[in-house]
Amino acid sequence: MAKTVLVVEDQPDIRSLTRFIVESIGYNVIEACNGYEAFEEAKSKIPDIILMDIAMPKMNGITSANLIRNSEIGKRIPIVAFTSFGKEFIDVADSFGFDKVVQKPLDQEHMKILLDEYLDPGH
Repeated sequence: MAKTVLVVEDQPDIRSLTRFIVESIGYNVIEACNGYEAFEEAKSKIPDIILMDIAMPKMNGITSANLIRNSEIGKRIPIVAFTSFGKEFIDVADSFGFDKVVQKPLDQEHMKILLDEYLDPGH
């Protein structure tokens, strides 16, 4: 059974492109357009990994990541910040509850490397 990736992005075009790339690699995708939806989707659908934008309306990615981390299911789900913020943010990402931070956009090759790192580590 294919693993599931929760893609959290407020920009519909970026969310759609990310979905296309992730599905083309062979993973299932569920979507959320803000941090609040991400928290609700993570609780109800329990994805295998979360790719989360940072700057979003209603609830940003940092707040959402912390809510997810503090929930029962969030302790075992990798959360990767998927952002256009610079190196300064990348250097402090773990203090915000993220396992890793990557710059967007990611092409298919780099997305596969990222997802395989967490979902198929023996590959």
